[in-house]
Amino acid sequence: MADVGQLEGKSAGLSGTTRRSAGGAALRRTLTWGGAAAIPLFFLGVFFAWPVAALVARGFVADGALDLTGFSEVLSAPRTWRLIGITLAQGFVGTAVSLLLGIPGAYVLYRCTFPGRMLVRGFVTMPFVLPTVVVGVAFRALFTTSGPLGSWGLDGTFWAVVAALVFFNYSVVVRTVGGLWERVDPRAAQAARTLGASRARAFFTVTLPQLAPAIASAGAVVFLFCATAFGTVMVLGGQGYGTIETEIWMQTVQFLDLRAAAVLSVLQLVVVALSLWVSGRARSRQERALALAPAAANPQRLSLRADALAIAVTAIVAVGLIAWPLVNLLASAFRRSGRWTLDNFRALTGTGSGNALSVSVYEALYNSVVIALYAALMALAIGSMVAFVVSRRPFSAAGRRTLGLLDAAFMLPLGVSAVTVGFGFLITLDRPLGLGVDLRSSGWLVPIAQAVVAIPLVIRTVLPVLRAIDPRQREVAATLGASPLRVALTIDWALALRGLGLAAGMAFAVSLGEFGATSFLSRPETATLPIVIFRLISKPGAENYGMALAASVILALVSAAIMMLAERLRSTHAGEF
Repeated sequence: MADVGQLEGKSAGLSGTTRRSAGGAALRRTLTWGGAAAIPLFFLGVFFAWPVAALVARGFVADGALDLTGFSEVLSAPRTWRLIGITLAQGFVGTAVSLLLGIPGAYVLYRCTFPGRMLVRGFVTMPFVLPTVVVGVAFRALFTTSGPLGSWGLDGTFWAVVAALVFFNYSVVVRTVGGLWERVDPRAAQAARTLGASRARAFFTVTLPQLAPAIASAGAVVFLFCATAFGTVMVLGGQGYGTIETEIWMQTVQFLDLRAAAVLSVLQLVVVALSLWVSGRARSRQERALALAPAAANPQRLSLRADALAIAVTAIVAVGLIAWPLVNLLASAFRRSGRWTLDNFRALTGTGSGNALSVSVYEALYNSVVIALYAALMALAIGSMVAFVVSRRPFSAAGRRTLGLLDAAFMLPLGVSAVTVGFGFLITLDRPLGLGVDLRSSGWLVPIAQAVVAIPLVIRTVLPVLRAIDPRQREVAATLGASPLRVALTIDWALALRGLGLAAGMAFAVSLGEFGATSFLSRPETATLPIVIFRLISKPGAENYGMALAASVILALVSAAIMMLAERLRSTHAGEF
């Protein structure tokens, strides 16, 4: 009996030790996750939510009192509804064409195998990271009166903008839909064919429903990018074309009408919230579908006869929509006054005709690279912490909803006007939180704004990698006594390293070409290359236009080189974009 009592006492002691150990582990996990979430939330609150809220509040407050008459004034103006109509039409048409062209591309580049497939994948991905100003200049060179398509009369029209937006977003559809398609189990479609269904019927009744979550997710994201485009519209739209985004810039910068800008920002936020909600719902369905599918399905060999339509559509897009504008931009940069010359590139050491610039193009390129480097480092640090937290899979419904809200909150900078964020910076960051530093005169203002824009892309690139990790690896490490921090370092980040490399390259490339917020915050002596290109193309004269073409070529080459290097670090699970 005494032995039994001793055993029971030891068992009780071990049980208490186990409970204390489990409680300590739970506390450590809570502190690790809470700390990883607190820093990004603080950054988002100070450098996004606060500036945006401050600008909106200034638009709705008059003499210290709430004044909502701005809604009735703005919404009763015919111009507002014309802008809303153009913005929605731009979003819907751009999305529809991107999906129509991108789904065949997803099939050819992800479901099928052929020599040089990875090279073609990298090529169609490149447009997404090209600066919007470069894309605008490339298509303007096509549609201008002296360009190859000048006789079509598309310069400064709705269709010119849509063509550039499809160029920009085609790769989003290809990568998002293709990423799911290459993992879809082909046996269901094969069974339908065996039962007598035609190839087309098997696709529409079996494969297409399987791809529906990815198509909906890609469509929501593309609509968001199309409806909130700024740099492309500014370059291609001309004087008679405008959207909500460009109108916010005009009302803020030219007319200083904060009330009208605030109302338009609220309207844009509604569109952004709806798009993000659709994308989030579709993405969650996609992740559940991937969990049920095989880890990878063997790709099928591309058939020139059976896949002729998909091959033709993909080839036309790759050559006509992607390669042609870029090749024409390159050729135009080496021509002036109808002759081949290097004068456009030689002129980049100067400031343009009539001193259009305050710095040379090469000085602007140096500014862009330094600023983008700081922005990419900040975006990578903040975005990877968010991805780490959101990649967890809590058992409780409340925990899943909380992580879903956190993920959605960090997607908001993708759709909120960069002008709204930039002007909000000037309002709030004179001495933020009582600090004795005026960030408005600091060199950190532009890198912080660019980091805010790049963080969502880092999250969407790293998150699929972290969610693809088998949770049993973490459980085994924790059972062997590893702390949550050690588990994160030795399992999560060790396996996600290649995804982090791609995220870093994408953040750097996006920051390098950021135009919206930078156009509002940069100072003349620290102007970036996209700002310089826009100033050159806005000034009259063949010299300035030629310099804009040459500078666009340089910026495109730098961006493409960065993404080619980053793409080599890409893992099989990395990246929605």
